Amino acid sequence: MRISARNQIKGKILEVKKGATTSHVRVEIAPGQVVTASITNEAVDDLGLKTGGAATVVIKASDVMIAVD
Repeated sequence: MRISARNQIKGKILEVKKGATTSHVRVEIAPGQVVTASITNEAVDDLGLKTGGAATVVIKASDVMIAVD
């Protein structure tokens, strides 16, 4: 796969929680570090996303916020 987005992080799918039309997919990218994405149920099915499977989180955003304590 070739893609222009440079923010790509490999991980393992922890959970796929389907709603009426949208799923929340939780991906562990490092021990204790989880990214959650909201995608369509159709995309989950098309990609064959399952708990325990490998996935790459691709982040493409016009705004990125950073906070510190």
